[in-house]
Amino acid sequence: MQQPLAYRMRPRNISEVVGQQHLVGDGKIINRMVTAKMLSSMILYGPPGTGKTSIASAIAGSTKYAFRILNAATDTKKDLQIVAEEAKMSGTVVLLLDEIHRLDKTKQDFLLPHLESGRIVLIGATTENPYLTILPAIRSRTQIFEVKPLSEADMQMAIARALADKERGLGDFDVDLDQEAQQQLIYATNGDLRSALNGLELAVRSTNPSEDGRIHITLPIIEETVQRKAITADKDGDGHYNVISALQKSIRGSDVDAALHYLSRLIEAGDLPIIARRLQVIAYEDVGVANPAVAARTVTAIQAALQLGFPEARIPLANAVIELALSPKSNAAITAVDAAISDVKKGATGDVPDHLKDAHYSGAKKLGHGVDYVYPHGYPGDWVPQQYLPDKLMGANYFKPAGNSKVERAYKEQYDKLKKAQRDGLKGN
Repeated sequence: MQQPLAYRMRPRNISEVVGQQHLVGDGKIINRMVTAKMLSSMILYGPPGTGKTSIASAIAGSTKYAFRILNAATDTKKDLQIVAEEAKMSGTVVLLLDEIHRLDKTKQDFLLPHLESGRIVLIGATTENPYLTILPAIRSRTQIFEVKPLSEADMQMAIARALADKERGLGDFDVDLDQEAQQQLIYATNGDLRSALNGLELAVRSTNPSEDGRIHITLPIIEETVQRKAITADKDGDGHYNVISALQKSIRGSDVDAALHYLSRLIEAGDLPIIARRLQVIAYEDVGVANPAVAARTVTAIQAALQLGFPEARIPLANAVIELALSPKSNAAITAVDAAISDVKKGATGDVPDHLKDAHYSGAKKLGHGVDYVYPHGYPGDWVPQQYLPDKLMGANYFKPAGNSKVERAYKEQYDKLKKAQRDGLKGN
């Protein structure tokens, strides 16, 4: 049986891993583990197809340890016992345990002593947040690493490598992959390299060669293969980015009809994840404090859309877009936080005032930490003048709302009132 291209192209060592340079690059933590041959159990979490299995395979290949793959949900305790017996015989086994968030207590209890002894190096893979879903006993015995979505450049490199590799890839085929077809393959699979490579192989093997023996992969072939239409077939391959940009700018400019037009183009392309992400950005970046309720309703609409899927997802999405476009606008929040971040980057931080420092430990009072803190809830209006900013930043003013709505005007009035009361109160002290 022919194994899928994504399986065949799994990295044989750390140097062949696509992306994830924050983990496997020179001097980075997993690279250092492999180089020193001091492996510890770990959990890799991130979106599907971003390289969790590949990293595990590369670790095993680089260290020459036996490598086994099991699934926490479907494989049994007996399967784990077989791996444990192999570890006793060979010394060390690298075990990739997929869907580790679904590991039950029986399997966990069996695994723990083997993790403690180092016979089994566990690499757990999950798409879920391990801090919320992984059993504490496992979590405390592992290091947790986030696997990030692959960049477009990472995807391009992996595709080029697969097309050139005669041993494991498609190098025996004479393939012409149009640029716009490659763009759509990357875009439609949304950073999922497994889907991209397997889609590429299907396109190549199902396309008849021309008279000169070359296999020409065009945009329509990729659209058919991945079952997603391109938004536009522009020569630069960035049509989808243009449409996304146009959607945000139309909503920002309060043009409902234009916003619905660009939304429809994204819907027709089947790109629910990017619509969901962009609308949430718009809700908080462009509407923000002018209408905070619309941000919450947008998130609810997106949750509904993701649960429904297309075609029904278009209905809550349309509701969100209409409300966002017609809502008053404010960029005060993003402007404020960016100004604060800018100060931090420039080193304008300063020491936390002593009265705000943590006082929940023995000896804090001797250091003066928390001693003079005044509890606001003990005062009328649950407020009392007190220094919160470091000395270096006294008087800093990041939040500058324009007052484009009743809500934002109320925030502005409250902000100005509290700022003045703070200044006057601190002067009086």
